[in-house]
Amino acid sequence: MSVLHRNRNVPAEPPVTALEHGLAAATAGGGLGRAPRTRTGAAWFGICTAAVILVVLIVFMLQNTGSVAITFLWMHGSVPLALALLTAGVGVAITAMAVGEARIGQLRRVARRHR
Repeated sequence: MSVLHRNRNVPAEPPVTALEHGLAAATAGGGLGRAPRTRTGAAWFGICTAAVILVVLIVFMLQNTGSVAITFLWMHGSVPLALALLTAGVGVAITAMAVGEARIGQLRRVARRHR
C-alpha cells in the first residue's frame, strides 16, 4: 500500500459520478458500446423488415399477373397467379400457426401439472 492510502484524510481514488461511471463502462470495450436494445428499436426493425417484404411481394405480384383456372369444391373461376399463390401461402401460414398454438397449449398444460 502506498503512503497516500494509509492516510485516512486523503481518499485513495477521487469519487466517480454516475455519468463518469457510465462513460467508463461504455468505453471499457475500446470504443463507445452498443446502445441497449429496446422495444422501440425492435418495433422499428420489424417495420423495416415488413416494408422490405411488402416491396418484394408487390414486385412478385406485378410480375405474375397471368390468369389461372381455380376449382375449389363446387366453385370454379380464374384469378391472377400471384393472388392464387398468395392465398395458398396465407392458408399454409394459418395452418402452421394453428398447429403451433395447439402445441404451445399442450406444453402449458403439462407445465401447469408439474408445478
